[in-house]
Amino acid sequence: MCPLQPKNPLHGLTLETILTELVSNYGWEYLAQRVRVRCFMNDPSVASSLKFLRRTAWARAEVEALYVECCRQPPK
Repeated sequence: MCPLQPKNPLHGLTLETILTELVSNYGWEYLAQRVRVRCFMNDPSVASSLKFLRRTAWARAEVEALYVECCRQPPK
């Protein structure tokens, strides 16, 4: 049984959900500026980006941090 993770802002979110929300809110150009990887710069797609991010831990960590910074801020 998984313990509850009330302080983890990414709990219950898939990488696909995170990436899709970032792309819909900010676009590929912004993502390419913030996370310097080719899959965001040249002919970007969710499928190719997911494949890369699942294999590359540092890039995934940057995308997740960007999501927490941009999309998961509590309302003021």
